[in-house]
Amino acid sequence: MKWQELSTTSHYQTAVAVEEALDRGDIADAKAGIQELIDALARAERRALRSQLIRLMKHIIKWKTQPERRSRSWVTSINNARREIEDIQEETPSLNRAVIKTMWDRCFEAAKDEAWGEIDTKPSIERLSWAHVFDHDYELNEGNGR
Repeated sequence: MKWQELSTTSHYQTAVAVEEALDRGDIADAKAGIQELIDALARAERRALRSQLIRLMKHIIKWKTQPERRSRSWVTSINNARREIEDIQEETPSLNRAVIKTMWDRCFEAAKDEAWGEIDTKPSIERLSWAHVFDHDYELNEGNGR
């Protein structure tokens, strides 16, 4: 069985194929399928974490770069991305702070690129701290929101 190819196509179909291998009594093939399914699920969770981290960083970059355009939707996006990251970490505890730090620089560069695509000016921000991303409260001041 081409487990890697199958697992990138469908996790469900991979599980069904593993069950079929077990029904045939092919334990070695089933074990290979289970391992590939575990690896595929781990990759999917990392992608989800990376996606939310980029989304979070992008909105913080926009917040810092264009204070005159701050909006409730940016605050909502920041808070929602934080919650999504917390949910991912709750469901997959191995995706902890150390894992986030390993993907930090690449996510930051991707977030800058995405922010640049959405705003009128190239972001001049050189870095974001953990506190900026996860601890700082982003709120609209009176008369500053839409």
